[in-house]
Amino acid sequence: MPEAPVSETPVSEAPVPDRTPRTLSRDLRRQQVIEATITTIAARGHARTTLTDVAREAGISHGLVLFHFGSKENLLSETLAFMAKEYHQNWQEALAAAGDDPATQLLALLEADFRPAITTTPRLAAWVAFWGEAQSRPMYQQHCGERDAEHTARMEAICAALVAEGGYPRDPVHAARILRLVTEGTWLDLMTDAKPYQIDEARRTVMSALALCFPRHFTPDGTKRPMLG
Repeated sequence: MPEAPVSETPVSEAPVPDRTPRTLSRDLRRQQVIEATITTIAARGHARTTLTDVAREAGISHGLVLFHFGSKENLLSETLAFMAKEYHQNWQEALAAAGDDPATQLLALLEADFRPAITTTPRLAAWVAFWGEAQSRPMYQQHCGERDAEHTARMEAICAALVAEGGYPRDPVHAARILRLVTEGTWLDLMTDAKPYQIDEARRTVMSALALCFPRHFTPDGTKRPMLG
């Protein structure tokens, strides 16, 4: 059941002064609030985030957040929509730059998941929060379902090309699933382990899985092997 919108600042808290220019365009102001929402979700979690928290993080008034988004549910929905679009554009740009070679394409897809802009602590924590909240699942499917399916289909097609090229005795669907689950698992580790490893170690873990799936194409550090005829 959606959380009730937060409609007023608690009486025990003083109004948050607007510390940002009042001349920001509507789009820039909304982006400012969305970035503040990502940071707030990372710090407080999905359920405990309030519009007042977001306003404080953004340095603007509670009323201005309410004016642009109307309710907490709508703010969370639009934040997830932004993150889904950002992630989609990230891997599509990486794939477009990779050319036609399937090994280069697969490496580009996996490397895209560890780009600094995508793997900031607030963004990873916000993704984990959206994954973990049962009440956000319909929202997640609305904004991410088709895009997730597109990403999975592209990875499966690339894995199928590598299986055929390398003569591997494995199902490309399973290979794509392994790589996806290992990647998502490292993201989860980075946010939940008591002593999390670094992003570089997470990337090396995924590259090791890549080499196990396609040993004729990749070394465990993610280097492409020259394919012999």
